[in-house]
Amino acid sequence: MVSPTATGTVDFDAKAGKPTQTWYAVYGDLKSGVTPVVALHGGPGSTHHYILSLVDLATIYSIPVVFYDQLGNGSSTHLPEKSGEAGTFWTEQLFLDELDNLLRHLGIQDNYAILGHSWGGMLGARHAARQPTGLKRIVISDSPASMKLFVKAANEELIAKLPPDVRDTIVRNEAAGTVDSEEYKTNVEVFYKRHLCRLDPWPVELLQSFEWMEKDHTVYFTMNGPSEFHVIGSLRDWSIVDEAFKINVPTLLLNGAYDEATDSTVLPFFKAIPKVKWFTFAESSHTPLWEEREKYIKVVAEFLTS
Repeated sequence: MVSPTATGTVDFDAKAGKPTQTWYAVYGDLKSGVTPVVALHGGPGSTHHYILSLVDLATIYSIPVVFYDQLGNGSSTHLPEKSGEAGTFWTEQLFLDELDNLLRHLGIQDNYAILGHSWGGMLGARHAARQPTGLKRIVISDSPASMKLFVKAANEELIAKLPPDVRDTIVRNEAAGTVDSEEYKTNVEVFYKRHLCRLDPWPVELLQSFEWMEKDHTVYFTMNGPSEFHVIGSLRDWSIVDEAFKINVPTLLLNGAYDEATDSTVLPFFKAIPKVKWFTFAESSHTPLWEEREKYIKVVAEFLTS
């Protein structure tokens, strides 16, 4: 992996009772005249590592890319003391404010694109729905328009098709509340290897993000829950279905044929956004940016530069 052009931290007043900072890395030249793309990772509470294949946009297509670790994990400030503070501290607005703060710090608030993956796409979509004047384009990658649709699809379309013993073990542990058991985690991995990343072995960068979340799952457990499809955190009622029509910039929707973000969860975006294209990667699940890396980067680069 190539080295970043620049790395740094920016002070961010999260009103956390102590100073907090957002770590970022830039690949390429922000002053080149080419609209940079800001990459928003998923989780919430994951890290930038698993989306580092997007570096190819800079190295192959000369599109500057900004990565950052959202507050609460990676190289940004950790706040384990805020665990469980769903509605009071860990809110969508916190991460919208953090993004705006980063854009201003880098001086790109008047000309930028966004690529958000999973939760990052949800966050990016909400940002775009507020119609910031500097946003030129957005890629919403592997993201549901509604968490209720997401959970419904996961249970009815995906978990239902797992081997019966795997499915029954997952359902039994969730009902019993024993989601921290090794039995539950082992069977959830079967789901992940079908619908999160189908590569074997997984990319090192994806494993890195999982390791960070294992070390500090404050944000993920508080906002999401113990697994991708057992959503019992504050995001359980999240939806942008009624606001997606406000996204007024050219939009590219992406997902995989085996994605946990199934077509039924992406469709509301496609129906509502005025200037929209949708591409599905035939051999991918939730991480086409690795599973079909070359094609993914090409599709994204063509959209960003068209």
